[in-house]
Amino acid sequence: MLGLLLCAVCGAAGELHSLRYFDTGMTDPGPGLPWFFEVGYVDGEIFVHYDSTARRFVPRTEWMAANMDQQYWDMETERGQGNEQIHRASLGNLARRYNQSGGSHVWQWMYGCDILEDGTTRGYYQRAYDGRDFIAFDKDTMTFTAVVPEAVPSKRTWEEGGVASGLKHYLEETCVKWLRRYVEHGKAELGRTEQPEVRVWGKEADGILTLSCRAHGFYPRPIAVSWVKDGAVLGQDTHSGGIVPNSDGTYHTWVTIEALPGDGDKYQCRVEHASLPQPGLYSWERPQSNVVPIVVGMVGTVVSIGIMAAVGFIIYSRHAEMKSKVYKKARDRYVRSSSSSKGSNPTI
Repeated sequence: MLGLLLCAVCGAAGELHSLRYFDTGMTDPGPGLPWFFEVGYVDGEIFVHYDSTARRFVPRTEWMAANMDQQYWDMETERGQGNEQIHRASLGNLARRYNQSGGSHVWQWMYGCDILEDGTTRGYYQRAYDGRDFIAFDKDTMTFTAVVPEAVPSKRTWEEGGVASGLKHYLEETCVKWLRRYVEHGKAELGRTEQPEVRVWGKEADGILTLSCRAHGFYPRPIAVSWVKDGAVLGQDTHSGGIVPNSDGTYHTWVTIEALPGDGDKYQCRVEHASLPQPGLYSWERPQSNVVPIVVGMVGTVVSIGIMAAVGFIIYSRHAEMKSKVYKKARDRYVRSSSSSKGSNPTI
């Protein structure tokens, strides 16, 4: 899918709190679906939403509804409507730039900020078109990276027009200020912890033992799952499925490793999470010779895995569809609404 945008959704090491906004505009959304929508996330949880059908920003959590006044929602709605108009214009400009006369096309944005565990902050501002990264902003160098040739005109215009200074201020100041405020309002919900349920099993095939460790139902999102052999953490030769959201607001992940069939008892799965007082170690128990219970157990496990994988894929796909970020009405609009939760979003 989208390299830059997926990285932002997945988060990064050392992240304490995160604020993300995603925009998506589509030329052919399908019957009954909005062609434009914007979704906000705090610590991986959806907290606000806007679409081109309702044309209003609305809260998606009780703590947002309880703590934000009507002036806030009116301001956000006005900004959302402006972003919708700019998105429509940009889709037209992109079609001309790519020499496209029709078809289904998608324009996606993402931006936001993190507060890290050491107190420092980090900012993101990225765009993508038709499933390919398009352009990204580096606030430290105050430059734009044109990922494809069609993005070069935008890079030149934005760097010469002083757009970078507005974005830098947003990412380092405004975004962080609002993130702190949102975390304070939602601390009862966002501050909860739910312990992961960890399962370890193995499968032998062609002289290889594949060990899999899966952690389910944990919150918050940051987690470290690794394989340990004879007390040493194995960083290489492991494969991770990433951290994927569940429909109930929790997460799941898995890590696999290949081993020799006779070495299964030398490996342990190590899990570190905020809900655990200390890292947990989990071992694979080799099946016994009682065939019937083993077969029944394996069938049940496979069915469970299939269900979880299907649910995870659906939720993950919805995240991918809901990606992107917000068009703000240019620098004068940014200055006027600098107390808002968004930054300056120049059009293409």
